[in-house]
Amino acid sequence: MIKTSKFGTKYLDKLIEEATTDAYNESEQAGGFFAMIEENLALPFVTQVLGQEVTVAKLDITKRDEIVAICSRGKVTQAIPILDLPMPNPRPEGAEWIDAYRRWNGT
Repeated sequence: MIKTSKFGTKYLDKLIEEATTDAYNESEQAGGFFAMIEENLALPFVTQVLGQEVTVAKLDITKRDEIVAICSRGKVTQAIPILDLPMPNPRPEGAEWIDAYRRWNGT
């Protein structure tokens, strides 16, 4: 899986600052990223997971503050950590927020 971003570190750092403003701990910072990704990521979009086409129609955040994509194929749905989700080409609008979250997360 390619984890590179077409955006520079300066731009991603600006997004990180925007997402974490007024957040006093990691949990609040993760919540800030969730809000920014949910607000800016164009949904739904289609991507490939384990060779299968899935639709990402919504996002969620777990009790452990992990942002997940709710992926569906037919009647089956599964939550996949957004950091593990392969991005389609072309990437959906707003995917740079996932890149910033990845940089903040250290992955």
